[in-house]
Amino acid sequence: QVQLVESGGGLVQAGGSLKLTCATSGRTSSTYTMAWFRQAPGKEREFVAAISKSGGLTNYGASVKGRFTISRENAKNIIYLQMNNLKPEDTAVYYCAGSTGNIVDKRSTGYAYWGQGTQVTVSS
Repeated sequence: QVQLVESGGGLVQAGGSLKLTCATSGRTSSTYTMAWFRQAPGKEREFVAAISKSGGLTNYGASVKGRFTISRENAKNIIYLQMNNLKPEDTAVYYCAGSTGNIVDKRSTGYAYWGQGTQVTVSS
């Protein structure tokens, strides 16, 4: 079983950047398809981005495409989410998720393993 720990959240002004990190432990990260989701207060959990086990395939939510980049360093067991041109509507708790399957899935039900989340707040 894998444990996921997110870090890198914080407060940033609109137009700024943040880089989130998800560290995996327990099993090597290359065993898992990985994703980022987010949830704002009073809203449903939203797909942000996902990446295949090798890192060769990525998928993005429509609201972040072109601004966010997901990547991974399997040798370090780390997954990243680079977030640029942040907007107030990006404010949410961001969660790292993992799946042993091969589908780069947009559905939260496709992921069995979840971190505790890291808060991102974008001020206008």
